[in-house]
Amino acid sequence: MVIAQKLFNQFLKLTMINRDYKGFSRNKPLFARKKSRRKGVIITISALSVVFAAVSYLAMTSGQESSTQEKQQELLTLQLSSDDTKASTQTTQLDTESGSLTLSEDTLEPAEKTLAESTAPSSASSIDKQSASKNLNEATDAIKNFVKKTTKPRYDWQTVTVAKGESLARIFNKLGFSSKDLHYMMQSDEQVNILKKIRPGHTLEFAANDDKEFQGLRYPFNSSDTLVITKLEDKKFDVSLDVKPIEFKQRFATATITSSFYNAGKQAGLPDGVIMELAGVFEYDIDFALEIRKNDSFSVLYEEKYIDGKKVGYGNILSAEFNNMGEHYAAVRYTDTNNRTAYYTPEGKALRKSFLRAPLQFNYVSSNFNPKRFHPIQKRVKPHRGTDYRAPIGTPVRAAGDGRVTKSAYNRFNGNYVFIQHGGNIVTKYLHFSKRAVKAGQRVKQGQIIGYVGSTGMSQAPHLHYEFVVNGVHRNPRRVKLPHAAPVPKTEMARFQELSKPLMAQLETERTTYFARLNDQESSGTASNSKLQK
Repeated sequence: MVIAQKLFNQFLKLTMINRDYKGFSRNKPLFARKKSRRKGVIITISALSVVFAAVSYLAMTSGQESSTQEKQQELLTLQLSSDDTKASTQTTQLDTESGSLTLSEDTLEPAEKTLAESTAPSSASSIDKQSASKNLNEATDAIKNFVKKTTKPRYDWQTVTVAKGESLARIFNKLGFSSKDLHYMMQSDEQVNILKKIRPGHTLEFAANDDKEFQGLRYPFNSSDTLVITKLEDKKFDVSLDVKPIEFKQRFATATITSSFYNAGKQAGLPDGVIMELAGVFEYDIDFALEIRKNDSFSVLYEEKYIDGKKVGYGNILSAEFNNMGEHYAAVRYTDTNNRTAYYTPEGKALRKSFLRAPLQFNYVSSNFNPKRFHPIQKRVKPHRGTDYRAPIGTPVRAAGDGRVTKSAYNRFNGNYVFIQHGGNIVTKYLHFSKRAVKAGQRVKQGQIIGYVGSTGMSQAPHLHYEFVVNGVHRNPRRVKLPHAAPVPKTEMARFQELSKPLMAQLETERTTYFARLNDQESSGTASNSKLQK
């Protein structure tokens, strides 16, 4: 604050000299107080000077501050007389021992001459007022600009929930925003394309100024990422992503199936997404529509997501085991050095195979593979060379494997149907679609949507009829031995073992702990229906 005091004293010194010099005489003290209406202006300017001095001091580096403090301090003693007519003729003395200056008649005479030459006596008062007013306006504008640059503008934020059938353009129009802003905003950055994926139920926050003009928006498109758009000026926008750190915690769950796989998963406390993902891990070995039996069991180690200490969802399955119809299956997640992720057996064999066991995810099967089936429409025994999957109309149907569509058509028996030719003289057939999603000659990938469940052709109820033909002979797709995808490369086997063994060991430890607790509960008579989530 030494610097601020010094600047203030210097400013006051100059101000007082300019104010009173025109009335200076040897019979009147230099700093005698005059009757003037400019006292308020002088005080205002002085206060503004103190503000600027403080800002300058705060902006000063430590080196500048220390060097300034080393300079000799000046002390100006102001003697203001309350009597304008009876003033002392003595000059104002400054302490010479403190480094101040004594103002004598010889010292003041050149200054008086210079001031007289630069200003006419008749217009001195007018010029003083104009100068003071100008300085005050400049100081005020400078402070306003400083505050404007260092203070963020305040906007009114409004939260909008996307309604059915609403687009971003319709929301802009509803809020009264300019379509011009929307146009240039959508062209400002590639990240803005996220806004094209808004769906009913999503929320967006819009900022507007006092004139109700668009100034920005925020779109939290998932639990951790928020798209932030700020209008800088006309046609210019700043686009960024606000990313919150995610904490992952490992969770374990296990269950024994008594009615269905889905119900067992819910009893174990698994989210729907984890149940579906677990089925996806083992879908190359197990048909979850046809092959699940009572007393089958599973264990799974998976991730949960937390943001700011609050659970916001789940992550990946890290390792899992499934006991089905006397067969034991195990899987562990592994990401190789090329950043490719897949599930493998503990020995490094890929779980993925050339064909899915079932073209549908969770569903109800009305009839299994049966060569001597009684046809419900034709009322006669007719071979049913395939599998029927009963599911609601519109359920997506996946291609069982990679291949080329040989037929995509309609007839009165099959309804809408699709045939796919695969390698190894294998053909898969899909009948009774409500709608087909591929054309003849098109190449498809495993898991790609090729149509939707319906009840077209000779069908009593909505279902998918699926056939698996090998060398012209219908085969039960659940019994055909299918080749595996590529295993873990030998060059990565050591790394795979290093990363996968702890996950499998942890799964085993958690399962052992679970059954130990379960035995304790049973012995104490407090056992529940075989479920645990840790």
